[in-house]
Amino acid sequence: MAVLNISWSYRDNKPDTAIILAEKSLKLSNSLPVSKGRNLNAKAFGIIGVAFDNKSNYPKALEYLLRSLKIREEIGDKDGIANCCINIGNVYFSQSNSPLALKYYLRALNFFEKTANKRSIGICYMNIAGIYQGQSKFPVALDYYLKALKIKEETGDKQGMGSCYMGLGFVYQQSNTTKGLEYFFKGIKINKEIGDKRNTGLCFGNIGNLYNYLANYKLAIQFSDSCLYISKEIGDINNEIFAYANLATAYSKTNRFKEAYEYDVKLRTLQSNIFNAENSKQLGDMKTKFEVEKKEAELKIKSEAEQEKLKAVAGEEKKKQQVIIYAVAGVLLIVIIFSALLYKRFRLTNKQKHIIEQQKELVEEKQKEVMDSIRYASRIQRALITSEKYIANQLNRLTKN
Repeated sequence: MAVLNISWSYRDNKPDTAIILAEKSLKLSNSLPVSKGRNLNAKAFGIIGVAFDNKSNYPKALEYLLRSLKIREEIGDKDGIANCCINIGNVYFSQSNSPLALKYYLRALNFFEKTANKRSIGICYMNIAGIYQGQSKFPVALDYYLKALKIKEETGDKQGMGSCYMGLGFVYQQSNTTKGLEYFFKGIKINKEIGDKRNTGLCFGNIGNLYNYLANYKLAIQFSDSCLYISKEIGDINNEIFAYANLATAYSKTNRFKEAYEYDVKLRTLQSNIFNAENSKQLGDMKTKFEVEKKEAELKIKSEAEQEKLKAVAGEEKKKQQVIIYAVAGVLLIVIIFSALLYKRFRLTNKQKHIIEQQKELVEEKQKEVMDSIRYASRIQRALITSEKYIANQLNRLTKN
């Protein structure tokens, strides 16, 4: 976690260092429990995404921020989801994609309002105000800037107050230049207090531009020079261009065409350098986007091939299972048929056995009857034989007499 904290501190001024440190944290997450590892990955992806945004590498910034958002959604980290939405909205805002930027800012605001997170609600109000300001919907932008300023004052967020002052100054100058100047001067005061040179210089530039509008070219040159001095000191090219444009206009309006021409040349030179750098960056972004899309396509093809392979394996397994089922069913059918035949044979055998036993009993009964008859006849014969002997003896005896 210490590495992540250090990488987060480098996200603005040393984005490359932030990316390297965050990537080291991603490697460490493999040794942690799943829940802690996923939380660490979400934070690391978020830091890398913001760092790429600061490098103006928007495809990479979106890639990592969306990966962070996906994990946050899966683990139900509502604050993390809302912070990711703000950062994603910032990327789309940098790409001048106001509809998508507004979509993510409003989603973040919805989360923070539920948790009553005042500081984050103020940030959302500021961002939404900036969207409506860019769309020239000044009344709506003014409403959000004022709501943001109220929260910034309640929470003591001076940097946020300074940003609100600049936004209000820009919105008010569209209809009330005095009110616009009032807020720009408030912006200078508070940004000097907190040492924010970039926004201090921007306030000077806005005042110079407003004085050009009011045709007070002396003050326009004075404040534009202050903007130019600070911008060169901190290397803020955008504000430097802003200062050159104000100075070229002011000198042109006062017929000091030589100075106007010199500042106009400086302006165009810087714009040309930025244009060339932007072209190179856009080519790099296109290459990065192409490589990402190519990798995604390869992964998709690989995934589809693996799915087809799994389907084929599943199909073969299904066929094998069907063969086994049919074989088992066939064996069971044969067993059933054989069992039925055996049962039928068993019943027939039992029936025949019963008949045989009945016949045997009948035969035995007949045999018994025959034997009884024979025994009876034998007794009668023996009885007859006895009588004949008796008669013979009696005759012999009578004869002797």
